[in-house]
Amino acid sequence: MMDPENSSDEQLVALCQQGRSECFEPLVQRYMQKAFHIAFGFTREVESAKDLSQDAFLRAFARINQFDGRSSFYTWFYRLLVNLCLDHARRNGRVKWQSLDDESDAAAHEHRALADDGFRPEQAAIAGEASRKANETLRAMPNKQRTAFVLRNHQGLSIADVAKVMRTTEGTVRVYLHRAVAALRQSLVEFV
Repeated sequence: MMDPENSSDEQLVALCQQGRSECFEPLVQRYMQKAFHIAFGFTREVESAKDLSQDAFLRAFARINQFDGRSSFYTWFYRLLVNLCLDHARRNGRVKWQSLDDESDAAAHEHRALADDGFRPEQAAIAGEASRKANETLRAMPNKQRTAFVLRNHQGLSIADVAKVMRTTEGTVRVYLHRAVAALRQSLVEFV
């Protein structure tokens, strides 16, 4: 008998599709933390991120028989989650893109900078202004450009996976990424 905890995603999905619903739980355990972080990246609200990640798992479970294996389970699930997050953003206004670093990361960077013997306040001020400008530019980007940029550069998805999540072609994703990078480069030209 197969051990669900040590089974691959594909094996677990196949078992779920055969009616063994208990085999979905290991998938939830594997991806719950990632799902929360992705949803939090869109909402910047803990409760909304919890709700969206749970809703994505419920949808994945309800639609498990629609999974056809053309992509990995994670890519398929990720698409469900991102679509829920984008729907949430449309219903509740724009995505709340804040700093790319969360506050604890920012505090850790500041602490390391202060502990560094070579710390120079003017460099810290310039870096802070550049970060603020980059975040401002990201917030102002069209949703599709921003989504492609964040999925590729902050979530680490391949261009092919970004295309699957966004339900578009790889060429279109490359265009979105090119435009996003061009906008960031233009906004940061004074810092280079």
